[in-house]
Amino acid sequence: MSERKPTLRERQRSETRHAIQAYAVRLFTDRGYDAVTVADVAEAAGVSAMTVYRHFPTKEDLVLVDQPALLIAERVAASSAGEPVVRRVGGALVEAAAALTGGGGEPVADERFLLDCLRLMVSTPSLRARHLDSQYALQGVIVDALGCDTADAEDVFRARAATSACLAAMHTALTRWADDDGRTSLPDLIAQALAAGTGGKD
Repeated sequence: MSERKPTLRERQRSETRHAIQAYAVRLFTDRGYDAVTVADVAEAAGVSAMTVYRHFPTKEDLVLVDQPALLIAERVAASSAGEPVVRRVGGALVEAAAALTGGGGEPVADERFLLDCLRLMVSTPSLRARHLDSQYALQGVIVDALGCDTADAEDVFRARAATSACLAAMHTALTRWADDDGRTSLPDLIAQALAAGTGGKD
């Protein structure tokens, strides 16, 4: 069965969303997150403030990148259920990072944009709090993708614990990647952080 192609309206909506977010992150990076208003973003993007809010309900949403969650969930779901959870999740994190940064061909996202978003999240208290919320939501998406038996509380607990450990390793790798200004391979950093966190074991 072939994948449904987006309609013209869906493509236009996606392009508008990406353009608004690109202008927002550029302004936040240049002037500081707290110094820029949604009205400033709307003016820079050539749209109304209402249009910005239609795509991004809060100012914090302008800095969140939603692509990784989908990429990670797809790769977790496609992994072998017979493998240890840490290997399934860790492998998905590495593969998603490769897709995002072009490690496996054409990058899904602009690397400079990703770095700017990451730095903003690390340096801005309100965004750090929102980032933690998004990580918790990502944990839930991954556990769902693992196909755990939700009736088995112990199964879900182990999956959440393993996923949390992998996400903590990824966060450490992302911080290092930002410190290196993207000069180091993100997939390699995540793999190294996972190995360090698990003692080199699956």
